[in-house]
Amino acid sequence: MGLIQRKIEQSGIATVGISIVREYTEKVQPPRTVFLHWPFGHPLGEPGNRQQQRAVVLEALRALYQIREPGTIVDLPFRWRRERYDDYQPPPEEELQ
Repeated sequence: MGLIQRKIEQSGIATVGISIVREYTEKVQPPRTVFLHWPFGHPLGEPGNRQQQRAVVLEALRALYQIREPGTIVDLPFRWRRERYDDYQPPPEEELQ
């Protein structure tokens, strides 16, 4: 994914990746990445858990706007199947502009 991200970024389009295999991400060094310590094959979360998936996407978008140094990896605080998303507060809209 990091190689594709770099190519897209060369065209002037900012990207952010979602990683669940940190050692690969560290080797490839994509421009911006959020990391989750979740099972392989589930980068957005549990199947059917819309609140969890929405939270991951919104935090990835937040990272897209906040990461300034290339190669930065942001560890997201979510835990697999142990997190409640009923009280999740998405980033304020001004953070995503």
